Amino acid sequence: MEIKYSDKISGASKYAFAEIDKKVIQLKEQGVKVIDFGVGDPTTPTPNFITSKMKKLVKKHNTSGYPSYIGSKDYREACAKYMKKEFSIELNPETEICSTIGSKEAVFHFPLGFINPRDLVICPTPGYPPYRTGTQFAGGIVYNTPLLEENNFLIDYEKIPADIAEKAKIIWINYPNSPTGVSAPDEWTKGLIEWAAKNNIIIASDEGCYIDIFFKEKQNSILKFKKEGIITFYSLSKRNNMTGYRVGFVAGDEKIISGFKKVKTNIDSGTPDFVQEAAIIALQDNKHAEIMRKEYEEKRNLIIEALSSKGLEAPKGDATFYLWQKAPNGMTGIELAEKLIEIGIVVTPGSAISSKTVDDIDPGERFVRFALVPKMEEVKEAVRRIKSNLEI
Repeated sequence: MEIKYSDKISGASKYAFAEIDKKVIQLKEQGVKVIDFGVGDPTTPTPNFITSKMKKLVKKHNTSGYPSYIGSKDYREACAKYMKKEFSIELNPETEICSTIGSKEAVFHFPLGFINPRDLVICPTPGYPPYRTGTQFAGGIVYNTPLLEENNFLIDYEKIPADIAEKAKIIWINYPNSPTGVSAPDEWTKGLIEWAAKNNIIIASDEGCYIDIFFKEKQNSILKFKKEGIITFYSLSKRNNMTGYRVGFVAGDEKIISGFKKVKTNIDSGTPDFVQEAAIIALQDNKHAEIMRKEYEEKRNLIIEALSSKGLEAPKGDATFYLWQKAPNGMTGIELAEKLIEIGIVVTPGSAISSKTVDDIDPGERFVRFALVPKMEEVKEAVRRIKSNLEI
């Protein structure tokens, strides 16, 4: 029997982070003690104040059946309280919040509710692959807008051609940004809101994955300035080292949230009730977030100092657990990544998470991304290897 894949699957590029995982496995099979800064998956355990209660929560819900598609009332209220506490934003948990199975599924499926085949979606590059793949699987067309160093890696929305802005239905933004680590200033955010409203474009703001990881000032949520025409995506994966729990939420314009709910209820059965209760506990705590920030800042400073000792330019970012490291003059990001692999350090080449723009610019070509997720002793070993063995 001949098995044929759909055009969407056949035409899909390989998921960048799955390819990095494969490279790590190959190195380990060769006996190399790998220090993996490639995929952004925290290795620090979920905080004990969460895990210590899990057994009780599982037992409590052992006959609870399917969870709510949109999240329990208690969970949605906890999300609203978090947004009120952190940003002074009032949200109606009934109409302006919906739970998600982490951010990836929410990001990927979101375009299904708002675009038709051949509709245009503006995506940042470099950027999280599901912005693009979710658009493509929904039948939409991706317009890549570059994150450039000269713009401090902010989308230059005023340079997006008028005919693109007129056709676009959604613009994806991601600040604090993966991979560049930069935060969005309030004035830039206000300008984007005005531009998007003028062009009738939905702003899909993937802000809540890293918004609690900052080293200067905490970035404001875009919802602090306006709700209409805007949806935000939040996750506990990085805030509380809960990547495997698959829990998060979306918040914003009630009409957009309503459309998202219609998509979601046709695709999944919701996050388990005991995980939602664990997430409520996590959202109520800020002490762990502070401890986590200090640990990431220490790792960040160690790696930057080591790379600077080799003459590399310090990254510009002030948030997230990523370093967007520029390669030396005359060297590509892929070449720098290969140099690091030679000493058992795995990073993500910038070109693996960027796409060329219409004018043939690849904004990730000169960069590599460090995800500061290895344990502290591994980070210190990476520093030793960089200082002693990295030849560039």
